[in-house]
Amino acid sequence: MIETLVSSDARALLYQLTALLEHELRCQPKGSGLRLIESAHDNGLRMTARLRDFEVKDLLSLTQFFGFHTETFSLAVNFLDRFLSKMKVQPKHLGCVGLSCFYLAVKATEEERNVPLATDLIRISQYRFTVSDMMRMEKIVLEKLSWKVKATTAFQFLQLYHSLIHENLSCERKRYLNFERLETQLKACHCRIMFSKAKPSVLALSIMALEIEEQKLLELTEALEFLQLHSKINSRDLTFWKELVLKCLTEYSSSKCSKPNVQKLKWIVSGRTARQLKHSYYRITHLPTIPETSS
Repeated sequence: MIETLVSSDARALLYQLTALLEHELRCQPKGSGLRLIESAHDNGLRMTARLRDFEVKDLLSLTQFFGFHTETFSLAVNFLDRFLSKMKVQPKHLGCVGLSCFYLAVKATEEERNVPLATDLIRISQYRFTVSDMMRMEKIVLEKLSWKVKATTAFQFLQLYHSLIHENLSCERKRYLNFERLETQLKACHCRIMFSKAKPSVLALSIMALEIEEQKLLELTEALEFLQLHSKINSRDLTFWKELVLKCLTEYSSSKCSKPNVQKLKWIVSGRTARQLKHSYYRITHLPTIPETSS
């Protein structure tokens, strides 16, 4: 066993990882429901993978606009997919469902002082439904999620895997395993419904393994194998999802890929709303370009 993975700090992280692994299947979308969405024809009457993916990109735009954490976005996607995999949602109601899931995630993870008013959130999102509509939808979503707003997400696994593996790198090599870059890769995967069928631990480790290969960090091979074994992820599953992640990230980096558009959110903010919003809402980075790392 690797020495750095049995230090006191590492043992605490491994304890957290074990706890996440025990709970990860309890709050996952129904695979059968996700497959129904993927197989649906785009006739304007049924929920489709394309509509779901567009909605998630809009949620990512909002995440960036308000400067919320990746954890918030990851949780919002979890709520949305769990709801869509259980309920037959008409396309015309998707915006209200998506924003309700997003607002629930914001209130669950962000500091209270950073939570926007529902009126501002609706206005900036450019939707036509009312606060009352969203509050009613929130209640419906909560009921269908069995009031479970603490879900195990791929982001939590990615954070733990990175913390554990990072300790196996020398100081000069740590910069090659950039967490911001890993976060952006996860966001890109969240924008494809297919990755919601993967267990969060498998998706997170696939992203991590792919990045280790990309950066040629051969000294991390043993640590990666240890985490794979600890997480009870078989090599076939890891290889399968790594290939899909690679394909997704290759397409995401191309000019043909539709990226979240934060810019379209700016113009809708009136002077009155602008005075009420925090200045941090306007510190918008031009993400999500996957950060480069030195080679």
